Amino acid sequence: MRLSKPRFSPVPDDQWTPEQTELAAPMIARDKMLNIFRTLLNHPAAMRGFMGWGSYVLSKKNTLPAREREIAVLRTGFLCRSGYEWTQHVPIGLRAGLTEAEIVAIKQGPDAPGWSAADAAIIRACDDLHRGQFVTEPVWQALCAHFQPRQCMDVVFTVGQYTQVSMLLNTFGVQLDEGQTLDPDLKG
Repeated sequence: MRLSKPRFSPVPDDQWTPEQTELAAPMIARDKMLNIFRTLLNHPAAMRGFMGWGSYVLSKKNTLPAREREIAVLRTGFLCRSGYEWTQHVPIGLRAGLTEAEIVAIKQGPDAPGWSAADAAIIRACDDLHRGQFVTEPVWQALCAHFQPRQCMDVVFTVGQYTQVSMLLNTFGVQLDEGQTLDPDLKG
C-alpha cells in the first residue's frame, strides 16, 4: 500500500445523500460495498461514469474469457503496485480458473515457467502498456495469433481500466477491506 491512511475517507452509510444511496444500492444488493466504492461516493458524478465503463470490463460483454481478463487485471495491479487491487482480484482470479502458482507467476512476468504462449502474450501486452502506453508490434502479433480482434481490443481496454483503478486506489489511499491481508510484495 502506498498510503497508510486514506486521503478521502469512505463515506459512512448514515451520511449518504439520496444520490449516493442510489449509486450504492446495486452493490448493497450484492453485499459488495467495498472501500473503493465508499471512497468513490465522495464524487457521485465521477462514480457514475466510472461504474459504467468498469461494469463493461468486468462483464461477460468483455470478449476476453474471465481467466485471461484476470491475468491482465492482476498483472496491471501488480505493475502499478496497487495492494488494494491485487488483494481484491486474487480471489476473483482463482474463481476464474487461475491457480495459486499462476497468481505467483503473474508477479514474475511473461517468462515465468508454465505460461502458455497466449497467457505470456497477455502479460507482455500488460508490460508494454504499463511501460510505454503502447503495445509493440511483436507483442501485438503474438496477441493476434491467439485472440480475435475484439479480444485484443479488450486486452487494451482492461489494462487501461485497471491502470486507472490502480492510480485512483493508490492516490486516494483506499485501504483494504476488513479481513483482508496485504501481499508482502506490495508493501510500501
